[in-house]
Amino acid sequence: MAPLDRRGFLAAGGALALGAALPRRAAPAPPRLLFAVKYGMVAGDAPMADKLKLLAELGFDGVELDSPAEYDAATVRAAVEASGLPVHGVVDSVHWQERLSSPDAEVRKRGTDALAGAIRDARAFGGFSVLLVPGRVTDEKQENQEQVWERSRACVESVLPLAAELGVRILIENVWNGFCYVHEGPSDQRADQLAAYIDAFGSPWVGSYFDIGNHQKYGRPAEWIRTLGRRIVKLDVKDWGKDAGFCKIGDGDVDWPDVQKALGEVGFTGWATAEVEGGGRKELLDIRQRMEKVLRA
Repeated sequence: MAPLDRRGFLAAGGALALGAALPRRAAPAPPRLLFAVKYGMVAGDAPMADKLKLLAELGFDGVELDSPAEYDAATVRAAVEASGLPVHGVVDSVHWQERLSSPDAEVRKRGTDALAGAIRDARAFGGFSVLLVPGRVTDEKQENQEQVWERSRACVESVLPLAAELGVRILIENVWNGFCYVHEGPSDQRADQLAAYIDAFGSPWVGSYFDIGNHQKYGRPAEWIRTLGRRIVKLDVKDWGKDAGFCKIGDGDVDWPDVQKALGEVGFTGWATAEVEGGGRKELLDIRQRMEKVLRA
C-alpha cells in the first residue's frame, strides 16, 4: 500500500483525534459456544461410535469423557473418526475420593497419580483439559480451607510440567465442597477466593471450569462469571432452584439472560457441557434445545 501523502496523513490524524474525543463503546458480543454433554449422560449399551453419532445428529459439538475410563484410546479415536464428534476433555472421576486435600499423604499421592493419568488420557483421546475438584473441606482440624488450599496446590503444581508438555489444561470446578466459599453461608457470596486460588498457581495451565448452576444457592452465577473473567476456560451447564433443587436447565432460579450478558462481557468463547440427567434421543434432544434457549436465545 502506498504511503499517505501529507493531506491524507492529516485527514487520518483528524479522524483518529475525533475517535479519541468521541469514543464509542461497543456492546459485548454474544458468547460463541460449543455444546457438549458428559458421555455418561448417553443411555444404553450401544458402541461408543453409535453414541457419538447420535450426539452429532442432535446438534452437539462434542463430548467429555471420564478418567480413568473403561474404554481405551484406540476405541475413542475410532469412535471420534467414525462420528466426526470430538472429545474436548475428561473429568478426573476419582478426585472426590482420592482427594488432593486429604490429610493422608498416601491418598494425596494416589489422587496426584490419577490427575497425571487424566492428563495423559485427555491427550490420548484428543482433548485438551481435565476437570478437577481440588479437594473438600471436611472439618476445621484435618481438612480446612487453608489445608485444602496448600495441599491441593502442591499436588497440582507437581503435575504442571506434564500438563505443559502434553498441552492439557487443569481446570478447577466450583462445586459443593466447602472450598473458597462458606457451605452453610449466605446467598450473596463472591468468587474472589476462587479467583485468588487460581491466580496463586501463576500458570496458564490452570484455569476455571465454571459450573453455572453449582453456586446459584450461594451467589449469582453471572457475578461469579464477571469476577472470574478470562480465567474461565469451560462451562458446566445445569440449573438450581430454591424450591426445585438441581433440575432441568431453565427450570431453576438461574438468571440466564444475565449469564448470557456476563459471558459476553468477559469475552467467553468455547465449550459449554451439560451436566444433568441424561437418557436417550428424546431426553438428549430436550437438553440440547434447553441449552440453546438459555444460552443463545
